[in-house]
Amino acid sequence: MSRPLTIALPSKGRLMEQAAAMFETAGFTLDRTGAGRGYQGKLNGIDGVDDIEIAYLSATEIAHLLREGKLDLGITGEDLLHEYIPNMADAIDIQRRLGFGRADVVVAVPECWLDVATMSDLDEVALAYHARHGRRLRVATKYGNLTRRFFAEHGVRGYRIVESLGATEGAPAAGTAEVIVDITSTGATLEANHLKILDDGVLLRSEAVIAVHLNAMSDPRLHAILTKLG
Repeated sequence: MSRPLTIALPSKGRLMEQAAAMFETAGFTLDRTGAGRGYQGKLNGIDGVDDIEIAYLSATEIAHLLREGKLDLGITGEDLLHEYIPNMADAIDIQRRLGFGRADVVVAVPECWLDVATMSDLDEVALAYHARHGRRLRVATKYGNLTRRFFAEHGVRGYRIVESLGATEGAPAAGTAEVIVDITSTGATLEANHLKILDDGVLLRSEAVIAVHLNAMSDPRLHAILTKLG
């Protein structure tokens, strides 16, 4: 008997609703077990195949478990895959970008920094800040790995990452960081917090994706699902 094929869907919110609607529109039935917030289920809709399991998880958990090979297919944000899976192409194949859950990962600085418009400007500010204050410029973010890679690509030095555990956009006003790296859909929250995106400060234009672990690529059940999804 073959092992079940495991698919992970977001467990709550708009991303869950849109992912579920996509499967249902394609003719699949999602049988969620347990109470209304049950975290397992079955996927039905392929003739003769009944061993496809659904795991309802947070988008972050989906990225982690795809990395570990404990999921065959997952719907999550592309930003999370790039953040948590080094050398992503060696483990994961992005089969489809879904057109929902869109958000950009950006570098934002206070609006009052009138002379700071680019990553090169930020590097100059970071060096001057260190010289003046004897400490590194603080960058608040939940995207430590993406931030380090992006800053290195742009030659930005003299900073340190402050892990954000709450509303990242509030860090400069709270005095816990000078710069942030965060996601934004419309820019309205950044504007409300008097922050601006650097001209070349977009790390990634992210959206929800169908991601498949490479170990599952030859599974005919996976191909049947992807074909039916269209």
